[in-house]
Amino acid sequence: MKRFNIITILLLALIWSGCSVSKDTALPNIAPGLFRNSLPKDSSSVGSMPLKSFINDLTVQNLIDTALVKNYDMQIALKNIDAAEVLFKQSKLGYLPELKLQVSANSSRPSDNSLNGLSLNQFTGSTHIEDYNANLGVVWEADIWGKIRNQKAGALASFLQTEEARKAVQTRLVANVAQGYYNLLMLDAQLEIAKKNLKLNDSTLRIINLQFDAGQVTSLAIQQAQAQQLNAAQLIPRLEQSVTLQENALSVLIGTLPNAIKRESRLDNMTIPQDLNAGFPSSMLSRRPDIKSAELALTVANARVGVAKASLYPSLVITASGGINSFKASNWFNVPASLFGLVGAGITQPIFQRGQLKSNLELAKIDREKSVIQFRQSVLNAVGEVSDELTKVEKLKTQYSIAEKRAQTLQQASRNASLLFKSGMANYLEVITAQGNLLQSELELTTIKTEQLNAVVGLYRSLGGGWN
Repeated sequence: MKRFNIITILLLALIWSGCSVSKDTALPNIAPGLFRNSLPKDSSSVGSMPLKSFINDLTVQNLIDTALVKNYDMQIALKNIDAAEVLFKQSKLGYLPELKLQVSANSSRPSDNSLNGLSLNQFTGSTHIEDYNANLGVVWEADIWGKIRNQKAGALASFLQTEEARKAVQTRLVANVAQGYYNLLMLDAQLEIAKKNLKLNDSTLRIINLQFDAGQVTSLAIQQAQAQQLNAAQLIPRLEQSVTLQENALSVLIGTLPNAIKRESRLDNMTIPQDLNAGFPSSMLSRRPDIKSAELALTVANARVGVAKASLYPSLVITASGGINSFKASNWFNVPASLFGLVGAGITQPIFQRGQLKSNLELAKIDREKSVIQFRQSVLNAVGEVSDELTKVEKLKTQYSIAEKRAQTLQQASRNASLLFKSGMANYLEVITAQGNLLQSELELTTIKTEQLNAVVGLYRSLGGGWN
């Protein structure tokens, strides 16, 4: 009859283990149909392109490869994955019983004037009691309300979150390395422009000095030409400083000591991709690591609600132990006389714990609501980032076209001003003004070109590209 009762309890535990006491909150569908300022041709997106297909510059690829191995943020993300994997593997053992081995030996001497002492002396003729015990115990909690199942689901979601966090670190790292390299090419180009302009100012100053010696201009002309020359000269050490700082920043980013960065490209040789299809927001959501992480955070929150709610219900714990026991060491291993066994089952229903369990449940529900809000926010941020980058790509294209025409016009104007100045048909102020305008326009052109390259990389990252 006792065996029948235990079997009945076990069967009921297995049946109840399929029960669920909480209902999961589903993800809200808030993705818009289209990105602002975007008319996609189809569902394909540059965000789905492999990294080395999108960034085909070998130098940038090598820098990114180094960063993915040596960058410390990346290494921490990988260690977080290892830690989460350990916890997930441990959670998968939640359905198995606990098994413990205990070996003990005790000796006690009761008082001769105590009841135990008198009885011991009367029946055994001894003044002390010995107890030798070796047993193997098993404890198993039936997953009646899905508590262990929710713990396992939460651990799995947490593990997957760390993988998405690694992808998010990688996408941002890829973008930062590429943009840092493009900024370095821009500084190289600007330094070259500044040095060229300085030579041009030197040539102009020599001509003005000759005119001054001939009495054709005053000392004011020399002073203004010198000021223009010093302005161009001052720009060179400033740009050289920026180059060094950018190289140091890029070196730290790729996980190496600050050093010079080898460049195989020039800014004017870098091409801007023209066909940048963004696709649809729904496909972007499936690629963005931060959105996937927010989605998994809701899974974790659902699991925690399930665990908190299951804690309010009865728990069934089944225990069993067996081994050998003896009051004398000489009889300890006398089998089967020293064998013993024990099987038990108990149901525990929490009644009053000063509101702790209900508070845990309410806090878990609040955290779940926060996860939904954070998911909505992450979607809005992602769609906003894509829209921003699309606008940059489009408007910078127009800006570059205008700036390029302006630079070409000012190049012609500077050449004409120099020719007219040498022939005496233009004064020194016109030459200085033309050269100054040309310097600013060429510097601005390199800045816009770099912003274009950075916007393209930013669009790639915001669409979820860079981790594949």
